[in-house]
Amino acid sequence: MPNLNLTIQFASSHSNLPTRWQFRKWAKAALRVDTEVTIRIVDKDEARVLNHTYRGKDYATNVLTFPFTEIPHLIGDIIICAPVVETEAKAQSKPLEAHYAHLTVHGILHLHGYDHETGAQAELMESLEISILAKLGYANPYLIT
Repeated sequence: MPNLNLTIQFASSHSNLPTRWQFRKWAKAALRVDTEVTIRIVDKDEARVLNHTYRGKDYATNVLTFPFTEIPHLIGDIIICAPVVETEAKAQSKPLEAHYAHLTVHGILHLHGYDHETGAQAELMESLEISILAKLGYANPYLIT
């Protein structure tokens, strides 16, 4: 099994956040190679600034992934916006924990080079997410009720 060097930064005023152990479990489930990652949980202001600065989009998004290098192993940051995650989970009638698990897996797969820019890429990435989340005991995140 690949090694994980994980740092968690809680920079959100929201409560009801997953534990460090949960983030570690979810990240490890998605690893394909040795990885060093920081997961930073933020509020809307920070997520909006980062999304605007790096993607040119002026809104807070649920997750941003910043891969830095693949040599000698994967290194990167994942930013998760707590208020957006909570709003989406409620709107999609998903358990909050399951949505955090999905976005953590999603971010780790982005670090590994997976993307969803084309239909074929999205299909592959979504199938991996569904499989990983099922092994963790979570329902298909793309079946929204």
